[in-house]
Amino acid sequence: MNEQRLEVGGKVGPIDSSRIPRYAGAATFARLPRLDQVNRADIAVVGIPFDSGVSYRPGARFGANHVREASRLLRPYNPAQELAPFEVAQVADAGDLAVNPFNINEAIEEIQHSALELTAPDVAGHAAKLLTLGGDHTIALPLLRAAAERAGSPVALLHFDAHLDTWDTYFGAEYTHGTPFRRAVEEGILDTEAISHVGTRGPLYGKKDLEDDRRFGFGIVTSSDVFRQGVDEIVHKLRDRIGDRPLYVSVDIDVLDPAHAPGTGTPEAGGITSRELLEILRGLRGMNLIGADVVEVAPAYDHAEITGVAASHVAYDLVSLLADGVQRANHPETEEQGR
Repeated sequence: MNEQRLEVGGKVGPIDSSRIPRYAGAATFARLPRLDQVNRADIAVVGIPFDSGVSYRPGARFGANHVREASRLLRPYNPAQELAPFEVAQVADAGDLAVNPFNINEAIEEIQHSALELTAPDVAGHAAKLLTLGGDHTIALPLLRAAAERAGSPVALLHFDAHLDTWDTYFGAEYTHGTPFRRAVEEGILDTEAISHVGTRGPLYGKKDLEDDRRFGFGIVTSSDVFRQGVDEIVHKLRDRIGDRPLYVSVDIDVLDPAHAPGTGTPEAGGITSRELLEILRGLRGMNLIGADVVEVAPAYDHAEITGVAASHVAYDLVSLLADGVQRANHPETEEQGR
């Protein structure tokens, strides 16, 4: 197929959907160019088809391509953020990382190494930021390791999830999708003055789960808090807690109520809406976002692409936040445009 792409400001953009139907051709995220089709990228979208760390329903290994397919309908201008992300930043799809599905420890090392390669500065000092499509939440640990190494310091974390993911072990295994943030605290790669869960809910193993979590330094914003306090108040509290620290955002799609995201491995009733999640993310504009992931999309349990569409829009707003950071770095006079 003869690709006809939008090109603005020297950036190679998505395929022009006024000339080539959205449903035609291979799916990349938002129909953007592949990484090998651009000279360099400000933001790389990478898939990690790995779900060997799940404790309940498998299938998130197919999540990245499901999100890519659902992203065909995304458009170049984001009115909610008043930004054309693909104009102010070169965004490209870096494909998938092929990691070992039979050895979690080896897979974690491979992910960390690949993330460091993808974000390595070039000879001019330019480095890409990563938006990762999972995969299960195990992948957050090596991504955080790489982010902290690139930042040169522990990083702040906003973790959107129905679950705490700070448990210790499952069947003696230290590395699973329920343990990444406990390991990250133990390894000293998180700034424990600026870490928070958002959207948690549902039963726990015991009160000790919350006590451990508090001891690690996490603040908790439950799904009930979002409902009762409202998005603006939650955004204010999160911004106040994080400040201008380098920030990593990790989104488990099960933070959404199963009505908005049925296609996930460990659904919990009583979640936030897709509108609430998007509005909270948009409220982070102007913060020092250095990387993000969207994980736990399991298409086998999805219906009518409900989960895929939600995840693709979450990823789009995260890309927009990263692009806004690129724009502010290149044009400091735009710094005051953040909320």
